Amino acid sequence: MHRIGYLLSDGFQVMALASQSVFEYANLVTGEAFYKLENFSVAGGEVHSSLGMSVGTRPLSLRTPIDTWFAAGVNTPLTSPPAAEVLAFLRKAATRARRIAGICTGGFVLAEAGLLANRRATTHWAFAREMTSRFPDIHVEEDRIYIVDGPIWTSAGMTAGLDLALGMVEKDLGADVARSVAHKLVMHQRRSGGQSQHSEMLDLAPKSDRIQDALNYARKNLSRPLQVEDLANAAHLSPRQFSRVFTLETGQSPAKAIEGLRLEAARLMIEKSRHSLEVIAKETGFRDRRHMREAFMRGFGLPPQEVRREARAGDRIGV
Repeated sequence: MHRIGYLLSDGFQVMALASQSVFEYANLVTGEAFYKLENFSVAGGEVHSSLGMSVGTRPLSLRTPIDTWFAAGVNTPLTSPPAAEVLAFLRKAATRARRIAGICTGGFVLAEAGLLANRRATTHWAFAREMTSRFPDIHVEEDRIYIVDGPIWTSAGMTAGLDLALGMVEKDLGADVARSVAHKLVMHQRRSGGQSQHSEMLDLAPKSDRIQDALNYARKNLSRPLQVEDLANAAHLSPRQFSRVFTLETGQSPAKAIEGLRLEAARLMIEKSRHSLEVIAKETGFRDRRHMREAFMRGFGLPPQEVRREARAGDRIGV
């Protein structure tokens, strides 16, 4: 049996508890109680989430044999530092547990305890730069779903905690079990740790259905040249009116937005497939491999080859 402890404090993000469903369903898939989960706090008793929901907890004790610790995040990590007792406990627990994880801003708890020093880590994108500023010895990668560095696991915000938990299940029980769990939880796909936190479609966030229709059309036809006239036709607007409305609603020109969609699609193919860069460039609408490289340098500051190397390195270490 693998024992998992969730370390909670008042104001914890209730979304952290959603990741427990991953381990619950891993037990159901395997037909055995492989995982046993318990909630802990400094003194034990009821702890209240940011939503106000109360959860019963056990008091922290090193005598309790826990294989994996989860530190839950809070909505205000910059003004709600973890208790000294929590930090002292985690430093000792790190020498005994198999692994320790920080979900979302729970990464700040691990950082305060000194567990992320000289390690790669991630956190919710809204707090990543603050983590970099406060803890310069942490190699913060703000555009990652989750990161594994030795026994330390950290995730991006909110639903990324489910991806991190699923990554643990895959490491413990294999890819087939992880896929079955994801299917039962109706997770659209199992996101790898190296995948971006951001979605270009979400970042654009158009206000009208017409512009959304144009973006949907673009995403389905990225291999085509995609002129403004094509997008305007999908939105049932004149090209001039479309350009004006598109920029007003998204804050970007159509050309810049389309390049962002192409970059997102190309990066995903580079990370998840074995297609050559020439094929990926063609499938995502770049003129050629050189054109795609120029766009990657503008958008990510890295060439496509380096993105692929990082993704494969992550796979080798179990990210």
